[in-house]
Amino acid sequence: MEYLGIPQEHLEKAGGYWTAREIAQQPAIWPQIECLISAQAAAARAFLEPLLRRSDLRIVLTGAGTSAFVGECMAPALAAKTGLRVDAVATTDLVGSPMSWLKSEAPTLLVSFARSGNSPESVAALDLANECVQECHHLIFTCNAEGALNRLGRGTPKTRIVLLPAETNDRGFAMTSSFSGMLLAAALTFGLIASGAESVAEIARPARDVLTGTLPLIATLARERFERIVYLGSNVLKGLAREAALKTLELSDGRVVAISDTPLGFRHGPKTIINGRSLVVVLLCNDPYTRRYEIDLLGELRADGVAARVLALTAQPIHGRPHADDVALSGAGAASDLALCLPYAVFAQSLAFLQSLDLGLSPDVPNARGTVSRVVRGVTIYPLGSAG
Repeated sequence: MEYLGIPQEHLEKAGGYWTAREIAQQPAIWPQIECLISAQAAAARAFLEPLLRRSDLRIVLTGAGTSAFVGECMAPALAAKTGLRVDAVATTDLVGSPMSWLKSEAPTLLVSFARSGNSPESVAALDLANECVQECHHLIFTCNAEGALNRLGRGTPKTRIVLLPAETNDRGFAMTSSFSGMLLAAALTFGLIASGAESVAEIARPARDVLTGTLPLIATLARERFERIVYLGSNVLKGLAREAALKTLELSDGRVVAISDTPLGFRHGPKTIINGRSLVVVLLCNDPYTRRYEIDLLGELRADGVAARVLALTAQPIHGRPHADDVALSGAGAASDLALCLPYAVFAQSLAFLQSLDLGLSPDVPNARGTVSRVVRGVTIYPLGSAG
């Protein structure tokens, strides 16, 4: 058995078996998630439709780290569909300063994303929302049936829980299939990605292309030993750019500096990070208006000639400006930008994984010093109103 083009025995010796397997399994797991959400559709509608009809409802999408970026990807699409106020607020922000983010008088739907559900902030965010908001409803997406958040949610009124397949509860340090799984589950639940086997197959097809036809290019990029990587994305892809940069930092154990921004925002100072050992990845969207700005910056970066490579990840051909570093994924030219997050994530995860191996690290546990862990430890949760 091979994962990401590497025999299983080699992955096991290198300490990367679980992460490689969890990246590679995603296109096969997504149809399972679609079936799960489809089977629960009636119950989800009964829970959500009365809430979404309320013009005063506020939706807060929350999670920590990668789980927070699920909400950042979702928020623009959900706001556009519902016309409601939708905020992506990390649990790490919400717990640290709850009164800045939670409004007592605003009826709120708190949508929580958590791989394990055991991070201290995940549980504290739910408790604080109930304490601070007069009317709070909860929708929880989690990958761990034994997690503290799942247990707490089952005993909390006005709560619906979506428990993803056990395979999405990644055993590797970095969140991979848990990220794409929760994003897909939430997008299907809110109707942001059309339900049905064909629609999910259209998302899975370009992801499989990444894991086959694009993999040799990714391996070449990993061997180039870039010192810095920049991911750029607009709108929903801004959240994906943040997640992609985090994967690079996590799996390289901080040896590769990675940042993210929007294509328009990048010119306003952050562009100075680029040097001759930098890779820039522009995540091109399918929206024709926004895409024009992205292609303009792409041309500018290539004309500058400063970065070692400027890559365009795209689901459509770039008319008029073809380039050897345009990476076109087949079968997603008509996909929503939210759907593009899924195959684009597989690209970023695969690159981060192969970089980790090339650096001589163990991707399943890249931080040998133990200063960071799969489930965050060392967080003390203080009662609201307490002072040091």
